[in-house]
Amino acid sequence: MNTRFCCTIAMPVMALALLTTPARAQDAPAQGGATADRSDNVAPAGEIVVTAAKRAENLQAVPISVSAIGGDTLARSHTDSVDSLVTKVANLQLTSIVGDNTPIFALRGVSMSDYSLNQASPVATYYDEVYKGNFAFLGVAMYDLERIEVLRGPQGTLYGKNTTGGAVNIISRDAKLGETSGYLNAGYGNYNRFDVNGAVNLPLGDKAALRVAATYSHADGWYKNVLPGMPDLAEVREYGVRATLKVEPVDGVRLKLVGSTSYQNPHNYGIYATDATGAQIDGLPQDRIASDVPQRRRARTTSVAFHADVDLNDILTLTSITSYDKGSLHFIEDTDGQANKLLEIPYDDEANQFAQDLRLTSNTHGPFDFILGVYFNREKVFNSSNFKIANDVDVNGDGVINALDCAAGLPLACQFRNQFDQLKKSYAVYTDAKYKVGDHVVLHGGLRYTHDTGRQYNFRSDALGVDNVLVMNLIPPSALSYKQDNLSGKIGIDYKFDGGNMIYASVSRGYRAPSFNAQAFFDPSELSVAKAEKVTSYEAGAKTQFWDRRVTLNMAGFYYDYQNQQFINVDPATAAQTLQNIPKSRIYGAEADLTVRASNAFGLHVGLGLLSTKILQGSVSGTVVDGHQLSNAPHVSANAGLDITLFDSSAGKFSLHPEIAYQSSQYFEVINVPRLQQGGYALLSGHIDWESADGRWNASAWIKNATDAFYFTSRVDLLAGFGFDYNHIGAPRTFGVSLGVKY
Repeated sequence: MNTRFCCTIAMPVMALALLTTPARAQDAPAQGGATADRSDNVAPAGEIVVTAAKRAENLQAVPISVSAIGGDTLARSHTDSVDSLVTKVANLQLTSIVGDNTPIFALRGVSMSDYSLNQASPVATYYDEVYKGNFAFLGVAMYDLERIEVLRGPQGTLYGKNTTGGAVNIISRDAKLGETSGYLNAGYGNYNRFDVNGAVNLPLGDKAALRVAATYSHADGWYKNVLPGMPDLAEVREYGVRATLKVEPVDGVRLKLVGSTSYQNPHNYGIYATDATGAQIDGLPQDRIASDVPQRRRARTTSVAFHADVDLNDILTLTSITSYDKGSLHFIEDTDGQANKLLEIPYDDEANQFAQDLRLTSNTHGPFDFILGVYFNREKVFNSSNFKIANDVDVNGDGVINALDCAAGLPLACQFRNQFDQLKKSYAVYTDAKYKVGDHVVLHGGLRYTHDTGRQYNFRSDALGVDNVLVMNLIPPSALSYKQDNLSGKIGIDYKFDGGNMIYASVSRGYRAPSFNAQAFFDPSELSVAKAEKVTSYEAGAKTQFWDRRVTLNMAGFYYDYQNQQFINVDPATAAQTLQNIPKSRIYGAEADLTVRASNAFGLHVGLGLLSTKILQGSVSGTVVDGHQLSNAPHVSANAGLDITLFDSSAGKFSLHPEIAYQSSQYFEVINVPRLQQGGYALLSGHIDWESADGRWNASAWIKNATDAFYFTSRVDLLAGFGFDYNHIGAPRTFGVSLGVKY
């Protein structure tokens, strides 16, 4: 498919769709408790309610490219990891280079080309409006959800820094006043997978309610280890618990306290190491590995957030969100993917953050409305990494491997260990406003001023022997810092037709704060601060509904001016890693989301993303990369799903839901090494559901990657320095059944 051609015709197609759309649909008023969903929880009038713009609004009235997926849809399709979102949202990709449930998202080609645990992705993740920047805060969150919203494009006004690509909003189910309810689901699948999750909602008098939700999953590793006594890799062992206390003491005051914790303790992912021909190094089949690292991956999160909404009068609402997060992530990566100790890397990440968001929101029911807010975030991180190179080589030949071998054979038989503390503070003032001109035109605008400070201190790197005896100090105790002021904003206009359909256009700027290099090991010159990253976006789109709102077609086209993309450069000859900027790139593309609810028995959803990326100015390891494609940016991504009800009677409701997701070829690095290119592939999934006539009982059978497609989720060139390429592979075919009850 010619991406340039498709993007060129995108806007005329939007105009044609508007001209041929009957003007019969009427907007339904937004209800804050409504559930956003593509198909199963849509209100009778076809309304989907989202909070993408920090207020409850009909999705079709929000002039932003947003995909919303309801919690019931996610649960029935067994979407229990944020990684799986890429099969449901056009132009969303990820790199799973640091393991499952810690994704590095790429949205419209904007990505983080760095796997360091101290970094924050340019596609921000929010849990119940709380920003989760560090990997250690992510944990287990995909249970008892109301919906997920994926906001495409820079979100530099309402969401702030580190949103040059967009934002992923994960929204849990709220406690409900005056209601006693709950549910319990249990399931079993291949690889001896067992899942159980549920929730209970309890009223505490007339003005308060408590909701407690929990999930637990256990599965054997699908990456089979051929070494005797060594565990299989890519296991699942995790649990999560969330409690929500909601209190409405008087009219106009809504208080909510949310506390959660999660723990993951699987045997780690496995590295698929390949030679120059693409064959696995040790000649094993693609589902086998010879890994000599038995340690488990450990990830723990604790979070508490207090939400308060106070109606000051009929027009103004004051919202305060105060949150504290603490997390830790520890694992040892068998980087060589082999039975020897050529390269193994332990990682440690411990982090905590405090955040305060305070905003004033108006609802005048007139032409002018605004949001005015202030924001503060303090994030403290301790990070340590350890390059263990050839730790099974007896350099001296004396039968003992210790510091003497490291001193004689440097870098063989050595550990290169760095560690540092990092403190970042962010202060922001922001506003977002809209003004209605006449009956059809709405003007939008917003600004955000951000003041960021960062300090990396107590940094040192040492060479040690296998026995942990110091051989030499490579980088003496060091410190770096930065201060950054940024003004980002957005202006836009939308036009709403009499029938409710809308076209919109906007110019916006997103900002990603400077970053410190966590991968400096061998020389002080590797210590650096990457410049702030900025994206200027030009976007136009259309949101349409017709056939009595049975058909929804939303489209957008965009052009990005991408400046100073931050990326980690790994020298394939020496493994030295430097944090750099690519000065200038450009991105353009388009998306279309089509939802058809032809009847109660048939529904269709199709998503299409088109993308073209090009580096305009940049150099990596002495190689000029002008004209190269950006990483994690396939030209085409698409997804489609059917909802087919075979019968709905006193015997219950029985339905089929086949799904397919496709993405074309892509690179995982900007050198565009041909042997590391991931070819195009498709993933076929689906589920079959039964629900009793009274809605109390349900059963489901599900499958993912039904054709057992083999594909990579990240690739790194280590061939010159270590004799292999480093690869992560996607999960194979998985399937299972579940049974649930509601009360």
